[in-house]
Amino acid sequence: MRQLGRAEVLPGRPYPLGATWDGSGVNFALFTEHAEKVELCLFDSRGVRELRRIALPEYTDQVWHGYLPEIERGALYGYRVYGPYDPENGHRFNHHKLLIDPYAKQLFGHVRWTDANYGYRVGSSRGDLSFDRRDNAAAMPKCVVVDTAFTWGEDRRLYSRWHELVLYELNVRGYTIKHPMVPHEVRGTFAGLCSPPIVEYLTRLGVNAVELLPIHAFVDDRNLVERRLRNYWGYNSIAFFAPDPRYLSGTSLGEFKTMVKRLHEAGIEVLLDVVYNHTAEGNEFGPTLSLRGIDNKSYYRLDNGRHYVDYTGCGNTLNLAHSRTLQLVTDSLRYWANEMHVDGFRFDLAPALGRREGNFQQTSAFLNAVQQDPVLSRVKLIAEPWDLSHDGYQLGNFPPGWSEWNDRFRDTTRRFWQGNDNVIPEFASRLTGSSDIFDHDGRRPRSSINFVTAHDGFTLNDLVSYNEKHNEANLEENRDGHDANYSWNCGVEGPTLEEGVKTLRARQKRNLIATLLLSQGVPMLLAGDELSNTQFGNNNAYCQDNEIGWISWTDVTFDPNLVDFVRDLIALRRMHPVFRRPHFFKGVAVGPSGLKDITWIDPSGREMTSDDWHNAGNRVLGAMLGGDTGDRYVSLRGYPEFDDTFLMLMNAFEHAVPFTLPSIPSFHGWRLLIDTFELAPPAADARYLPGATFALKPRSLVLLIAE
Repeated sequence: MRQLGRAEVLPGRPYPLGATWDGSGVNFALFTEHAEKVELCLFDSRGVRELRRIALPEYTDQVWHGYLPEIERGALYGYRVYGPYDPENGHRFNHHKLLIDPYAKQLFGHVRWTDANYGYRVGSSRGDLSFDRRDNAAAMPKCVVVDTAFTWGEDRRLYSRWHELVLYELNVRGYTIKHPMVPHEVRGTFAGLCSPPIVEYLTRLGVNAVELLPIHAFVDDRNLVERRLRNYWGYNSIAFFAPDPRYLSGTSLGEFKTMVKRLHEAGIEVLLDVVYNHTAEGNEFGPTLSLRGIDNKSYYRLDNGRHYVDYTGCGNTLNLAHSRTLQLVTDSLRYWANEMHVDGFRFDLAPALGRREGNFQQTSAFLNAVQQDPVLSRVKLIAEPWDLSHDGYQLGNFPPGWSEWNDRFRDTTRRFWQGNDNVIPEFASRLTGSSDIFDHDGRRPRSSINFVTAHDGFTLNDLVSYNEKHNEANLEENRDGHDANYSWNCGVEGPTLEEGVKTLRARQKRNLIATLLLSQGVPMLLAGDELSNTQFGNNNAYCQDNEIGWISWTDVTFDPNLVDFVRDLIALRRMHPVFRRPHFFKGVAVGPSGLKDITWIDPSGREMTSDDWHNAGNRVLGAMLGGDTGDRYVSLRGYPEFDDTFLMLMNAFEHAVPFTLPSIPSFHGWRLLIDTFELAPPAADARYLPGATFALKPRSLVLLIAE
């Protein structure tokens, strides 16, 4: 191949990093602190034949750069980086390996597994200390020079108020791939997700924010491919600026932007689940695909040079203590927020990003950088508050401004409806926004992202249908996935024709969903739960890009009315701000009625005492919510800040409990809105006098409104 001389490439600039097309040519810039030389490799339009290699001529402030005036948008490229191969001192340069630009905005193709993708000689007695000289370009995706221009019109990030959100977690591919009304050619893509049938469904359901499982370009793990499986969830990123090609129905980045724009038009925010804690390059025995070959010592946390610090369980951890690695992550976040109009992010294994000298600290470089950033501090930030380190569980410890996945809400809610003892006190805390965890530093109930199911674990249907996980299809002898699921099969493991079991399962699903949507904090629904979607007992479907992982839109197994139930509950939550208060309850009298903001009621109709709270065998809880919403913002906008008063009754016993309805001054009765024991909604005239005895049926939740 022809080598271009230095005179044929201009010096260019060391910024911005990546490949920047300006209409006349392309500026290429790549950070590497320790490299000795960088070659830009250009490929034909199919990404097969390497056309030219060009040594970037300039090295400024640890950035190699050059400008090529003849290069057009759509050009395919990669890098070869020269430097010492010295793993014991942290260096793993190998110029025989084609590398992905960390700032690539789009990729063409995917990783094809071969031993040539490894910087060392696979099978060598010297292990990762050996050196492999095979060229792997044919097995690597190519980076694409892009034009980011797009006509956004009036579109902007929505900035919906946190406590008004109803999140909906979904996988772009699995959500639409079986939808009968989505055109075949766009199923499983961004175009499919913004197709009219999907947007209409989401709008009618009432969710106003979708949280997309990782869409950054990711790698199908070699061990999965060898087992004829795929990485379905996408927690194996390799390019933080590029959407994964499998989610594009065509070749245009505008498809993602069109999706965001159409969802925004429907009042739906778009949040991305992002994986900045590790990359697909794994540990010292992993492949050399990008950062490892560009500057391993700068990008990764290393233990004595050769080995990798692994807080993630995935082989490596990004070194956010290094300014350029921190820049890579924050530049990526700003790109998705500014260029792609994304409304927020959910951070996978977030404590790994907040570590300084091995320990999680609120003042770590990453958390400080985000807090002061004029863009990132204004988007929605959600932490998965655990990783695999010694102090990995950090629920409640993220800085003000963050919200966090609350697994204690998940587990406590499941345990209550299982009928466990010693649950009531914690269950009450979870219902009211988990103030015991989050009420500090001015944080609000919205800090708690409440969920009973998520992508990781059982679906709602499986939660009430299986006692044990059934992950045999993952080909790991059912060893993977969580064992502590707090699930209950209602008497039969898996599918059944027994009507009594089916009826109980349907009721338990309604109980769990009602608890989620009537609790303080931000509710998150797992997409498909409202359809009774099943994964056939698999609680770790990360590799099931098939009927197990995909959502079925036609096989509504047990409860065809569940969609309507969920839709009605979301509408009720939206209509009544008392269920989405911006402030924590204080248990004191507020508002013109003189009622406490919340009063805990026992079955006799009186306020609960200390003895009631310490009754280990109690499985019944009543909560009366006063009409003061605590939301002074709405009154400034001309809306009433006072809502109706509600009574929520929950019975996890297997028998009915007579419950005396409390009396309230100036109110003459209670009207029944929800009774999960019954399949049909309550009759409009289902009213009860104060002091009347209400038969709270077995394993049921009831909501009444004061009249």
